[in-house]
Amino acid sequence: MKSDVTGVADVTDVVADFGTLGEEFFRNPHPVYAGLRAQGPVHRVRVPEGAEAWLVVGHQACRAALADPTLSKNWKHASPDLPLARLSAGENLLSSNPPDHTRLRRLVSREFTPRRVETLAPRVRALTGDLLDTMLTSPDGRADLVEDLSFPLAMGTICELLGVPRLDRGSFRSWAEEALSSPDRDTRTAATAAMTRYLVDMIDEKRGHPGDDLISALIRTTDEDGDRLSSDELVGMAWLLLVTGFETTVNLIASGVLALLRHPDQLTDLRADLGLIDNAVEEMLRYDTPVETTTYRFTTEPLEIAGVMIPGGGELVLLALADAGRDPARFPDPDRFDIHRATSGHLAFGHGIHYCLGAPLARLQTTTAVTALLERCPDLALDANPATLPWRHGLLIRGPRRLPVRLLPRHS
Repeated sequence: MKSDVTGVADVTDVVADFGTLGEEFFRNPHPVYAGLRAQGPVHRVRVPEGAEAWLVVGHQACRAALADPTLSKNWKHASPDLPLARLSAGENLLSSNPPDHTRLRRLVSREFTPRRVETLAPRVRALTGDLLDTMLTSPDGRADLVEDLSFPLAMGTICELLGVPRLDRGSFRSWAEEALSSPDRDTRTAATAAMTRYLVDMIDEKRGHPGDDLISALIRTTDEDGDRLSSDELVGMAWLLLVTGFETTVNLIASGVLALLRHPDQLTDLRADLGLIDNAVEEMLRYDTPVETTTYRFTTEPLEIAGVMIPGGGELVLLALADAGRDPARFPDPDRFDIHRATSGHLAFGHGIHYCLGAPLARLQTTTAVTALLERCPDLALDANPATLPWRHGLLIRGPRRLPVRLLPRHS
């Protein structure tokens, strides 16, 4: 770190290369983030894709940056020197700034309402019950909570919401994982292109055969002044709703159940009082947020954070939401999983104008799944050494790839 004559620090050295930290980092990144936070809130790092970025850690600094209008979400503000592939297809809420973002959110919010989410509750309960019925018929009393519950529940719910029952879920899951997590730029680009082609065809079919679903509603919706979503914006919103709609929930359910199984005192407390489930889900979000760092932001002008000057000109900025939830300045004893703690203020769903539109749906699915799991599986136990569980790679989405569990006692 260098200092200029004004006393503002000029951080130029890469202090962490996330592409070289290996499996242990993906399994537990919190010690790395805590070590960086102890040195300050802003660091020059290299992401797995090879680009250099500015990483912001700590709750206060992340919260402020989330609301900073000088950090752009639009790729037109990205430096052409960044060796990165765009994360999404079409124009959507995660790739726009006001006034475009304001317009898009207003149009989408007309249809993606709390009432529409509430109408999904019976379907979420029924789908959860069906999946648990199948899991409980396992001859050896074992299951993979990701493959057998969290993924099919999250994907089934979002397909129900969007009206895409014939979605090729295997292909779409592969595309999403490659687009969001692959360190190879060509792989990410190809996956995004394949997903875009699929979504264009899906929207074309909806135009000809509309239904009582969100995509059909978004095609129809118009604002008071006649404004409506363009074809490119429809593709972008479909991408955003499908990918973020299942990826975050899959990992929230899996990481949350894993946290409960690794903290039997908390599991006992929740079993004894399922009225704690809402707060337990908030603690899951704080403790192991499914979005580790934010989607890309780019500087539009020089930005000072806690005495560190980040240059303008499209520099890449990442905000470590995972670390914001583990900051002792905001959450006492942050590495302790405690379903009784006050969790207000966590940043798992963001903050400011880009706060996650799908947060109510993720909460609905997670509370439903965890409640039903605990009610129907009184002997639920982890069936693997947690130190050997494979986790998602990359810095965006965080969660275990597999979560082997036992549904019945060992002697059964």
